[in-house]
Formats: sequence, structure tokens, C-alpha cells
Amino acid sequence: MSPKLLEVDSIEVFYGEFQALFGVSLSVDKGELVALLGANGAGKTTTLRTISGILRPRRGRIIWRGKDITDTPAYKRVEMGISHVPEGRGIFPKLTVYENLRVAAYTKRAKEKFSESLEMVYNLFPRLRERRNQLAGTLSGGEQQMLAIGRALIQRPELLMMDEPSLGLAPKLAREVIFLAKKLRDEYGITVLLVEQNVRLSLKVADRAYILETGRIVMEGTPEELEKNPKVREAYLGI
Repeated sequence: MSPKLLEVDSIEVFYGEFQALFGVSLSVDKGELVALLGANGAGKTTTLRTISGILRPRRGRIIWRGKDITDTPAYKRVEMGISHVPEGRGIFPKLTVYENLRVAAYTKRAKEKFSESLEMVYNLFPRLRERRNQLAGTLSGGEQQMLAIGRALIQRPELLMMDEPSLGLAPKLAREVIFLAKKLRDEYGITVLLVEQNVRLSLKVADRAYILETGRIVMEGTPEELEKNPKVREAYLGI
């Protein structure tokens, strides 16, 4: 049996003396769309930042394709196929849309495939093609989110991690962005780890989901299993 694409093994993460994650474990198989759900401050962003190498766990391991990458620098993880769309988008506001996309292609594979990747991004987001010469800082919130996702796709990821992609968007746009994660999985074969506060919408697209509360995984299962759970229904679905 081939190893999981990604395994997070009992990580404990601290900010100084403050402990943010307590033995968090999760896994993602190739071709899955896995949602990591929970309220604001639960530790979702910290988990993604640890997987991408921005933070280092004090204990536990990050395993990619069966190999321990806990000590591997963040830029090498991008080369390995792990891309991260950060909360808050992280675009360069004083560069054009095209320049933002071009600068994301810094790995060997991304450089070689840039023209092909650029066309894929423009096909996914026609608005970015229209605004390719516009400064990124002048885009609407929805367009900036498209650009943030486009930058990650330029890196040719095998695993795309999306951190709160619907944050700050109108309900219609929020729905479109979350369902985009499903499209990337279904049509482009990209494995997705989706972090969201919008539990209801996320469970509509995910294969499996984990619920994080105060730095601990408290539940996991299929959307059907979680939707039947009384605690999930009351605390996250308002039923």
C-alpha cells in the first residue's frame, strides 16, 4: 500500500510559551479534498503554516509521501509540490496581476511550465486575464482571492492548501470559491486541504473533514457522519 500523500503526526506548536496545537494528527490521500474546520482561533492557520514549513513543531512530524520533512525549509516544500494560499491572500499590491503570477514561478518545474500554468489560471479566472496589467492592490476582494489562488496554482502543486478562502467575501463569491476547491480536485487532479470557518459549505465539497477546537482535533469523518453528529449540528450547522 502506497503511503499517504500527507501525514501530520502528533504535532505540538508553540508561539513562545503559548501552546497553539496539542498533538494534532491528520492525513490526506492523493486525490482527496479534506476540510479542516473550526471556529476562529482554533488553530487551523497554525496547522497549515506548520505543514508549509513557516512554523516548526516542538514535537511531532510532518510526513510527505512517506518521508519526514519536519526539518525541510518552506521553499523546498514548494518544490516538492506543497503550495499554500494564505489567509489574507498575501499578494503584492504594487505589482500587476501578471507580475504577481510570474514571480510565483520560482521553482524549476514552475518556470518550465509557466506558459501552460498561466493559461490554466486565466481559463479558471477570466477576470485575471482581463486585468492582467492592473495593479493587484486595486482589485476587488474577490479578484484578489482569485489572484492568490492563481499564484499557488502557478507553482504546479500536488497538494493545494487553502486557508479561509471565503473570508471577507460576499455569500455568492464565498460559495464559488469553496466550490472551486472541488473543481480543482475533480478536473485538475489537485489534492486539496481546505481550511474554513464555513462548515456547512465545506461539508458539501469535502471527502472527509476534521474539526479542530482550541488546538485539538475533536472529531473526524465523512461529511455524512459529521452532519449526523448532534454536537456538529448544534455548534456548527445551527440545527
